[in-house]
Amino acid sequence: MSVEELFNSEISKSERLRALILIGLLGLEAISLLVIYFFYSEEYLYMFKTHIAIYAILIFTAIIIVYEFFVLYLFGKRNKFQFRNTQLFGYFNSFSEVSLLSILLIFIVEYSNQAIILQAPATLTYFIFIVLSTFRLNFKLSIFTGTLAAFEFILISIYYSTYFANIPVDNAHPDLTGMQYLGQGLIMIITGIAAGFVADLIKKKMIVSWNNIKEKNEVIDLFGQQISPQIADNILKNQKELSGTRKKVCIMFLDIREFTPFVDRHQPEEVVAYLNTLFGFMINIIESHHGVINQFLGDGFMATFGAPVFIGNSSQHATEASLEIIDQLNSEFNKGNIPETRIGIGLHYDEAVTGNIGSSIRKQYSITGKVVIIASRIEQLNKKYNSQLLISEEVYNHLNNVTQNTFNWLVASKIKGSEKLFSIYKFDEDKSLKTL
Repeated sequence: MSVEELFNSEISKSERLRALILIGLLGLEAISLLVIYFFYSEEYLYMFKTHIAIYAILIFTAIIIVYEFFVLYLFGKRNKFQFRNTQLFGYFNSFSEVSLLSILLIFIVEYSNQAIILQAPATLTYFIFIVLSTFRLNFKLSIFTGTLAAFEFILISIYYSTYFANIPVDNAHPDLTGMQYLGQGLIMIITGIAAGFVADLIKKKMIVSWNNIKEKNEVIDLFGQQISPQIADNILKNQKELSGTRKKVCIMFLDIREFTPFVDRHQPEEVVAYLNTLFGFMINIIESHHGVINQFLGDGFMATFGAPVFIGNSSQHATEASLEIIDQLNSEFNKGNIPETRIGIGLHYDEAVTGNIGSSIRKQYSITGKVVIIASRIEQLNKKYNSQLLISEEVYNHLNNVTQNTFNWLVASKIKGSEKLFSIYKFDEDKSLKTL
């Protein structure tokens, strides 16, 4: 769904909420007027000389409430016509509500022969419509509502204060003066402008939020759920990092040893539970060290540190993650959560080509280059040397002294897929991890 469709859908929901709020407020207003009338009936009759005003207010309040129920019904249907015409309907609805209130004022003056209603709190109902126009999230519509209310109120006031000769002038109830109705009209316009600014601000924040959600969904589509919130935020701030580029990364390959015999001895459900337990804490550890799992390889996975976004020393992060995985693996076995398990991890640091590969429908963030091949070959050497973690000299040289002290130089030899001579370092499992 596009941002425009989301916005129109949200406006429809806002119109329904606005109608419900108006129904509640107008109902409360009617009840309040009845209570006030009950306690101050003598003062009321002194002002209006007749009961027509209170009857008219209640009748027109009921009419507006019925009208709002009709609006509620229309937007409850959520048809295509409404989605395409929510803005036009907003103008029509605003005009109808304000004009109904103006008709109410005219009716009361005509049938009570008293212009005092134009000075009464009932005219403040205009401000309810103006303030609630913010629900439509349209700057121009809020200004339109405030200006329309001011125009109609001033026009009615001018007519009955200046030209309607049948309205008696009473010292106790002087006519509405120009200063009063022009001042109130000006406040209505200003309120409309203020409501417009609020509506526009809310609209902009909503659109920004939707765009952020859309971008985050795109990141999730590319990387699944195997990225930390910190990396996700950095990707959103550095979208160019997703395009094809060369960068130095540390690649990790991890493989579970003796997995095929384990599968042969256990039921499928047990195998899945076993893998979920292992990968569960491994994923958390990779994420906590700013790594990204690019793909699962059945009984293992490939992870990248330093791409798509570079965060600190990627070799240090990858090595610390590897050591923590080995430590957690032993802890889970000691707790009886998993059978005795050994793994093989290979790390290599070098330049890679990173970026999105695929079509507009389906894309995948890919890491390619010799660094991937070499890391895979180093991982396979764990079987030869009966080890769980081997790293290249390129990784070793980027480690701090404390971490380097937990590794022993093993061998310097050629690795399949490269003519270069690689020095390999082996993690000494007899050295305490507590020194890290």
